[in-house]
Amino acid sequence: MKYRRTAVIRLDTPKGADSLLRETVEQFKHCANTASEWCWYGDDGYHVTSKAKAERALYDQLRDETDLTANLVQKGIRRAVEAVKSGVERLKHGEKTSQPYFSADSAVYDKRSATFHRDHVSLSTVDGRIECDYILPDDSEKPPTKYISDEDFEFRMAHLQYRDGEWYLHASMRKVEGDDESESESKHRTVLGVDLGVNNIAVASTGRFWSTDEFNHWRKEYEKRRGSLQQCGARHAHENIESVGRKETGRFEIFLHSVANELIEEAVEHGCSLIVFEDLTHIRKNIPQATWQHIWAFRRLYEYVQYKAEEYDVEAVQVDPRNTSKRCSTCGFTHRDNRSGDAFVCEKCGYENHADYNASKNIGLQYLRRRQNANDGGAPVDVRLNRGTLNVNGEYSPPTVSG
Repeated sequence: MKYRRTAVIRLDTPKGADSLLRETVEQFKHCANTASEWCWYGDDGYHVTSKAKAERALYDQLRDETDLTANLVQKGIRRAVEAVKSGVERLKHGEKTSQPYFSADSAVYDKRSATFHRDHVSLSTVDGRIECDYILPDDSEKPPTKYISDEDFEFRMAHLQYRDGEWYLHASMRKVEGDDESESESKHRTVLGVDLGVNNIAVASTGRFWSTDEFNHWRKEYEKRRGSLQQCGARHAHENIESVGRKETGRFEIFLHSVANELIEEAVEHGCSLIVFEDLTHIRKNIPQATWQHIWAFRRLYEYVQYKAEEYDVEAVQVDPRNTSKRCSTCGFTHRDNRSGDAFVCEKCGYENHADYNASKNIGLQYLRRRQNANDGGAPVDVRLNRGTLNVNGEYSPPTVSG
């Protein structure tokens, strides 16, 4: 049986390494975005989803344009191809999407571009290799120490990421064991429920909120600019309206990429293998106060999470959102009076919390119930909270405390 885990490791970078890693990541993003543009607009008008074809067309060019090793250039190209593949699949299903763009400070390493040790890692950069020590919890039973110290867990690949002034290694690890445990145990999965809204664009079942304050501010600013230009009526005003629209889209896409990256980080750090959103088909009806910009943002955010999450062995799925805003995530009692604005107070059991947070837990539970009804063998699945988990019956389990 194979057990897969992602170890999120903070790195202790030596003096002078920060600038090398930053430049390495920038050049990696250049490879990915160059490949994304070429693959998206394609050859003779067709999207390119062949890694071999993309590498043949772009490898020499990107090797000349960057100081990256051959492996990192290939990884950048392949990262783009996978994202374009996901976009093409959405187009086949009649869904709207656009060319993938990579803005996160991240690069992909495998065993050719990195050498993984139990206490440090050696990473290829634009100017040779650097060695970074791991900063790990002292508790040997606490992730990521638990996995790194276990010799049975093998390093497979990793994503180098920069955030909040620190470098992190998101290492994918695999452990292979015999048949002494049941198949259902090996499939135990944890989900991150995500609620979307006008005041908070996303709220995770772990209790993390992503506010729309910045989004709503710029939405109103751009609406004012368009309104002023429309009143002008001159020809140049119409051209400027188009320019305002492009700037608005660009600003919002940067914001949404950031939220998508942080949602995936939240899932990885809490050991979640699925990120569960509400089905967006009838989102306008479910959130009547949402503007067209909000509706666009919800769909785009899901698209970004969907293709970005694949790199971390995390899957993004959608569930029927029916009653998730009215249902109590603790006792299951469903009534419209349970929710009033941002406040949720269960009329039956008295449970109180932020309404969006309650809904995010219900979205995760909705996936559990759907999966239970599918009768797939009973492999356990839980909804991840900030501390502990919920099972399909809404029963809370506190985090395991090591003795």
